[in-house]
Amino acid sequence: MSQEKSLGNIHESIDTTSGQKGWRRIFSFIGPAYLVSVGYMDPGNWATDIAGGSKYGFSLMWVLLASNMMAILLQSLSARLGIVRGRDLAQANREAYPKTINFILWLLAEIAIAATDLAEVLGMAIGIQLLFGLPLFIGVGITVLDTFLLLYLQRLGIRKIEAFIIILIGIIGVSFLINIFIANPSIHEILKGFIPSLPNADLLYKNEGIMGKLPKETALYLAIGMIGATVMPHNLYLHSALIQTRKISRTTKGIRHAIKMSIIDSTVALNLAFFINAAILILAATVFYKTGRTDVGEIRQAHSLLSPLLGNKIASTLFAVALIASGQSSTITGTLSGQIVMEGYLQIRINPLMRRLITRLAAIVPAIIFIVISGEEKIDSLLIFSQVILSIQLGFAMIPLIHFVSDNKTMREFVISSKTRLLSWLFAFILILLNLKMIFDEIHKYWSTTQYVAINITIIMAVLIFISLLLYVTFFPMLTKKQLNASIEMHPIVNENEEINIPVYQKIAIALDFSDNDFTLISNAIGQAGIKKEFILIHVVETATSKLHGNEADDYETKKDQERLDMLVEKIKSKGYEAKGILGFKETNNEIIRIIKEEKADMLVIGAHGHKGLKDFIYGTSINKLRHALSIPVFIVKK
Repeated sequence: MSQEKSLGNIHESIDTTSGQKGWRRIFSFIGPAYLVSVGYMDPGNWATDIAGGSKYGFSLMWVLLASNMMAILLQSLSARLGIVRGRDLAQANREAYPKTINFILWLLAEIAIAATDLAEVLGMAIGIQLLFGLPLFIGVGITVLDTFLLLYLQRLGIRKIEAFIIILIGIIGVSFLINIFIANPSIHEILKGFIPSLPNADLLYKNEGIMGKLPKETALYLAIGMIGATVMPHNLYLHSALIQTRKISRTTKGIRHAIKMSIIDSTVALNLAFFINAAILILAATVFYKTGRTDVGEIRQAHSLLSPLLGNKIASTLFAVALIASGQSSTITGTLSGQIVMEGYLQIRINPLMRRLITRLAAIVPAIIFIVISGEEKIDSLLIFSQVILSIQLGFAMIPLIHFVSDNKTMREFVISSKTRLLSWLFAFILILLNLKMIFDEIHKYWSTTQYVAINITIIMAVLIFISLLLYVTFFPMLTKKQLNASIEMHPIVNENEEINIPVYQKIAIALDFSDNDFTLISNAIGQAGIKKEFILIHVVETATSKLHGNEADDYETKKDQERLDMLVEKIKSKGYEAKGILGFKETNNEIIRIIKEEKADMLVIGAHGHKGLKDFIYGTSINKLRHALSIPVFIVKK
């Protein structure tokens, strides 16, 4: 079965086999885990860490550590899948599960990505508001602009993206390092927080007045939010694809070395993310919980109180700068993940700009609606809720991943060990158990405040569907040992008996811009033709007079253009071919399309200038519009 490459435009773009030695070879492997790690320190983490630190002090530190251990293991498994099988998680799912289940898994993955992007949008908007004082909904709108930054970085290649991400991680890390130094937390209390416990929120507050102002998240709710904010489902898709940007030796030794380097890369990058998450919780516990401000559950509230409580004005500024860097770095992973799940599950490729805008609008629209309806003061609750959504959906990415890397047939000698398999399933079981408890706790809390039977029945049905799907995803690979044919076809089936018919072009149109490259275009056009073919030379006059008066224009440039066109026609005729020249006027693309259709040309030869980005915007582009508007072949010659 044919296999399309994951992230095809950057697949194996970094060569680790080119004879590099020592640190150079090590550095060629480093990078994918850092792109993954930014999802572990995004604004969603901030909301859960601040709320957990201010309400429960250091007592949830162990949750961050447990989450980090889960993350290192799962991301290592994800990388192993990509290295050994050359498939990302979405592609592997498509081959293993039926079409209907795959479609549901795709929807869940898209929801997870939207929830991630929602956290990034809100985090960046809050950071912009804190630094510049803009209303929150304006900050949300501004986040659309980072779409174009991402597209620019993608043009530069994967290494430039990785470098940009590492710089942003550095900004976040330095900002919190300075604030931690100013706060001067107690090392003994930090270490005590690594002892597992789930404090009861009700026992922490005796004052009824304070209780009325506190957010109502329980320790379990926040703990699961922390897990969801750390172990993110879309990162499992992302890592299995990003690891394939490295070209490796496909020998047993080469694959083992690649797996070893990916584990090192994941361990270093994710431990860095852990220290940043821990720094946020430690800062909240030291500055707020220790000073009696256990009511701090919002990012903006934390920002406004940092400087007064620490006695240093730079603390709040560093906090806001780190928040913007966090949101900006995380936005890249969401877009790449969206591309991976859409191509992997559905084999649909769309323009990267369109994909990014769809992802970003899916986050912006709910955010603006929520702000309008609930007000800005409730925005942190939405942030925490987005992370709980991620945690609930993690099982649907984690369970198939464990199945795939445990399969002796497809992983061969690179299958995970029995101990790793047992630990992976233990993590999965604990996470799913916590999720189910949290779901039932929240449902019970909601039912105690509502009497709507229809809503209650809908909730019960949703929970039953959730549990059924989870069980299906878990047990289907065990019951079905035979690998399915791709449930969503990668390519149409090819008829081996179909003949290859060679076309004969009678009329070849050549779009000229009267530059030094006109003869290159004509030469390439003649190369596509046999004997006794006809060429249609097209040039569009671009003067203001021609745009105003069309073919009635009689200015100096129009006359000179006609003379040059006639000269080129004679050149072609001297070679024994039929040729004629036609001047167009007004809008360039429309005129070329009109002339080609009127002359019934069966091929167009056009030059590509080679500029991109800003130059495309300044000078305009023709090729894309022409190839979509015409039904004939378009031969592009780079000038």
